[in-house]
Amino acid sequence: MKTTPEHDERIAKMIFGSVYPHYITKVEKKGRTKEELYQVIEWLTGFDQNKIQELVNEKVTFETFFHKAALNPNAHLIKGVICGYRIEEIENPLTKQVRYLDKLVDELAKGRKMDKILRNE
Repeated sequence: MKTTPEHDERIAKMIFGSVYPHYITKVEKKGRTKEELYQVIEWLTGFDQNKIQELVNEKVTFETFFHKAALNPNAHLIKGVICGYRIEEIENPLTKQVRYLDKLVDELAKGRKMDKILRNE
């Protein structure tokens, strides 16, 4: 399924801090911790807990969030389907990065082992 320019624009303008509490709720509901969520986000973006909170407080968009991120060189190993899209087939780089994050949060919530989530195989 291809993303549309409108879809990509909507994702780019979405506020990270409006989605972040949902990530926390999703992982905690499944018995994982906020600390594990921080670990996953830091692996992908390089942002520690304080920087994540700062970006939430600044109400940055996903576009700004990922512009400031130092994406993990192994991020390309994140594959699969999330929100009806196969990550490997997403052409827009920002949309792909947001879906990387969604996929990691999903794997965490589903109980996948941390070394697998962080692509340390």
